[in-house]
Amino acid sequence: MSRERILVTGGCGYIGSILCEHLLDAGYAVTVLDSLIFGQKPHFHLCADPNYDFVFGDVRDKELVSRLVSQADIIIPLAALVGAPLCDQDPWLAKSVNFEAIKLINSLRSQDQFLVYPMTNSGYGTHSGEEFCTEETPLEPISLYGITKVDGEKEVLGKGNAVSLRLATVFGLSPRMRVDLLVNFFTYKAVKEKALVLFEKDFKRNFVHVRDVADCMIHCIRHRNEMKGLPYNVGLDSANMSKEELALKIKEYVPDLYIHYAEIGTDPDKRNYIVSNQRLREAGFEARRSIDDGIKELIKGYRMLRRGELTNI
Repeated sequence: MSRERILVTGGCGYIGSILCEHLLDAGYAVTVLDSLIFGQKPHFHLCADPNYDFVFGDVRDKELVSRLVSQADIIIPLAALVGAPLCDQDPWLAKSVNFEAIKLINSLRSQDQFLVYPMTNSGYGTHSGEEFCTEETPLEPISLYGITKVDGEKEVLGKGNAVSLRLATVFGLSPRMRVDLLVNFFTYKAVKEKALVLFEKDFKRNFVHVRDVADCMIHCIRHRNEMKGLPYNVGLDSANMSKEELALKIKEYVPDLYIHYAEIGTDPDKRNYIVSNQRLREAGFEARRSIDDGIKELIKGYRMLRRGELTNI
């Protein structure tokens, strides 16, 4: 029996680099489309697998994307400018990649082609840290990043045969590492600088490991007939944590970490909410890698960094 072919745009990114590994291990054929604009290291370790293919190109290239979509059974469009600060640096690029490219892919795919859309739970906006956000909670994004992702979700779910995964703040190591994500950043500061300046210490977020995100996407593919048509929150129920709780958890593993509480600083997404992952759990998937697992993994990984890597110090 032939393998289902999955097109992953932005497949060399933070989530994509882990996802491609998991997809190949799960028996799928994978085609990656990526422009490598962030200078990320290519997937040399995957090239020996005959079920892996890489195409260098832009997700907004209609002719190229049309050809690749026509060859795919499943599409996972990860290519995006991720995060409020990055989108604010180049709003035109953010809109064209985060939304217009999604519209293009959505217009090209047939009703038989399943799509897994990576959303963000920052789309919930400025809800109270004491109130659980479910998939029925109104989406009220306040950043350009959140707006483009919410618009993309409406686009793909409107066509059908798709799911949207509203991802919590992701953590964990990846070949295309992102240190700006909260758990990754706090742990980096703890390991490399032994000091952390903490603002908005009581603001809460939900978290999820990057490998759980990859496993969740595979679960959605395998159970597409039961899951399609809906958005799902993807996070750890045990990790609805405030910034202070996260910092103190890291301090358990880096005892000499100094935490300074400051009044300066603000989250560009104003994220302060706790999230319910009940719908996803009822669909048969539950994240299993804990915050503790992630912190220990990150500490080991950061020991490998030479001076100047991922930063200028």
